[in-house]
Amino acid sequence: MSGAVYAAAMDPTTSTEGRDRGILSTSDGTHRGAFAGVDWALFGSIGGIWGASFLLIAIGLDAFEPGLVTWGRVVSGAAVLMTVPPARRQIHDEDRPRLVTISILWVAIPFTLFPIAEQHVTSGLVGLINGGLPIFAAVIGSIMLSRLPDRSRLVGLAIGFAGVAMIALPAATSGSSEAIGVSLALAAVLCYGVAINISAPLTQRYGSLPVMARMLALASIWTAPFGVYGLVRSSFAWDSLIAVAVLGAAGTGIAFVLMGRLVARVGSVRAAFATYLIPVVAVMLGAIFRGEIVRGTSVVGIAFVIAGAILASRREQQRS
Repeated sequence: MSGAVYAAAMDPTTSTEGRDRGILSTSDGTHRGAFAGVDWALFGSIGGIWGASFLLIAIGLDAFEPGLVTWGRVVSGAAVLMTVPPARRQIHDEDRPRLVTISILWVAIPFTLFPIAEQHVTSGLVGLINGGLPIFAAVIGSIMLSRLPDRSRLVGLAIGFAGVAMIALPAATSGSSEAIGVSLALAAVLCYGVAINISAPLTQRYGSLPVMARMLALASIWTAPFGVYGLVRSSFAWDSLIAVAVLGAAGTGIAFVLMGRLVARVGSVRAAFATYLIPVVAVMLGAIFRGEIVRGTSVVGIAFVIAGAILASRREQQRS
């Protein structure tokens, strides 16, 4: 992780502008201009880490039950963040219900659904479906803000989604047995879309690190019953253990802090475009390490994904 990304992630406060504005009722960011260098660093790091997470889940599932994979990544992610002193910053009582809500919608439910989904579909396909997050984030954010995204965001949304569709559709039509996995993955992404919008006020008020550390700590409680059940039914393999440990420390702990910081800076909709990089990474790693097939349309789709992400980074239009 670069020094700029580390500094942005570990900063326990947000910008002066964000603090002065207090807790917001919308998902706007504090930085409305074109992406700065730190935004691009956060953007690329999130896409890369979360793109790799689907491969790590698949390796974890080689020996562990889905519940153990989920619980292991959440507990290890919370443990990593709680070692950093700024993570213990006080969160006011009035904000705790929102914190509990995002711990359920951003972690407990989707982290439980994704490993189950990967028992029915490939890691690459689940990563591809996750690339649709900006669609959900934009729709939900528009409802919260009572407005549509500006034109460049809408164009980027359309281009990026077209790229995701080019990658995903051939795999999705390979058999009806994948329907369960696809449905579970879509439900997980819908939860992400809600959570990423309602998290922005918290990360703007307290900074990303305290919010994400407490969110993961709460989620480790909600996922414990499923985790204990999975522990009893799992076998052991070092590859799976290492994969889940890395998944927790990087894909859950560090990546969530980076995402929280990006959401606070650029807003939930623009931050969600980072997930358009996830299919690129997920497909490449699935092909290299799991022998998953990469179709010709996927190569074209990757170009569309990158184009959509570039459009997403442009300056937001000022609104009256």
